[in-house]
Amino acid sequence: MAELSPIQPCLWFNDQAREAMEYYVSVFPNSRITSIDEYPDESLDEHFSGMSGKVLNGQFTLNGVDFVCLDGGPQFTFNESISFVVACRDQEEIDRYWSRLSHVPESEQCGWCKDRFGVSWQIIPANMNELTRRPEQIRVMMGQKKIVIDELVNA
Repeated sequence: MAELSPIQPCLWFNDQAREAMEYYVSVFPNSRITSIDEYPDESLDEHFSGMSGKVLNGQFTLNGVDFVCLDGGPQFTFNESISFVVACRDQEEIDRYWSRLSHVPESEQCGWCKDRFGVSWQIIPANMNELTRRPEQIRVMMGQKKIVIDELVNA
C-alpha cells in the first residue's frame, strides 16, 4: 500500500471506482493509478457478499493531487455540495476539460459541471477572481454554463 498524503479526498462509488480512476487519469495530465486493493473472495466471509473483485481501496493521483476511492455500494451518492476546482490557463484548457467532464447538461452553471459518475467539477480560469471584479462580469458569469473568458473580459 502506498503512503498516504496528509489530507486527501476519498470518493465513494457504488461499484465504479476502477472505471472512474481509469477515466480520471486519462483526463488529467501527470496522473496515474498508484494502487488498487480488492475486496477478498466473498466465499471467505458473508460480509463481502457481492463485493469480490471490487475496489476496497484505490489510490490515484490527478495532476499531482492524491485521491483515494472505494466501491462501497449504493448507500451514498455524490452531490453538488462538494466539488473539485480545476484552475485552467486559458480557454482552450477550459474547453478541453469541459468536453471530457461535463455529462449532465442540467447541472451546468457558472463553470460547474457534473461528470458521468456524478462528481461535480468547477472548470474555471486560474485568474477567475480578476475576471469577476465588476458587477457586470458577475452577471455574465452567472448566466454562463461553461466559462467563456472573452465574455467576462468584455463585460
